[in-house]
Amino acid sequence: MEHEQTIPEQRKEGESAPEPDTSVPRRRVGRTALLIAGAAVLGVLAGTITGYAVQYHREPTPLPPLAQQEMAAPQPQAMGDATTRRSINANRWHKADEELAKKLLDVPGGAKTEFWGSASVDEFSAGYFEDPSGGLGGLISDRVQSIASAQWSESDRNFVEINLLQFHDRDGAEDFQKGIEEYMPTKKFAGNAGKEVPGVPEDFGQLWINSKAHEEPGYHPLLGARAVVRRGDIVMSVKYTNNRGEIDENVLVELVKRQMERL
Repeated sequence: MEHEQTIPEQRKEGESAPEPDTSVPRRRVGRTALLIAGAAVLGVLAGTITGYAVQYHREPTPLPPLAQQEMAAPQPQAMGDATTRRSINANRWHKADEELAKKLLDVPGGAKTEFWGSASVDEFSAGYFEDPSGGLGGLISDRVQSIASAQWSESDRNFVEINLLQFHDRDGAEDFQKGIEEYMPTKKFAGNAGKEVPGVPEDFGQLWINSKAHEEPGYHPLLGARAVVRRGDIVMSVKYTNNRGEIDENVLVELVKRQMERL
């Protein structure tokens, strides 16, 4: 048998609902939570103010120095018979410069050494660029790190200049390399598109032999050649000049090959 469900008796039509009992007051919801939250805020403020008051009466704690007051560095020396370019300008080189200079080709026997070793950025720019200030700015923008150069002459006819430029990253080296490859084909420089360096991918090296020798009355004709190769973050530039208007491409290629082996 189904259980009978108790159904509240329906109010008759016309009857009104009973009035609510108002004898018991309603409870305020959330009053206790609000009081607790307010007390917590007051507690935090009181703690913060107390902390500031205590710290105010304490002696300040001295901070450690941000840098060494006295740094160990070699002192420049006055020019004399015993001094070198490095000792005269002691603080213009970094230890990394020496490492790059060690990668330079040695001056061959019988040749006259014009320069060999590290070079500062400003010194290099002064002798390398037609616009030294603009060239210096470009090298700084490309984040050059170290420069090393070797210059010598052979029999007063052949002149060799090798420059190694190391940058902080490959992007700087590539920018410098591409800049050379843009202006070398112009008439003012090689006057031709150049050719690939044997054994070097096209994107990493190029060589040029000037289409015309530079001639002036009373002087021997100067014919120049140049090769530029990039390996990692280092750009190698080899210049070869002959003052009889004759260039043997094989000599230039051999110089490039030997310098690449040192890298």
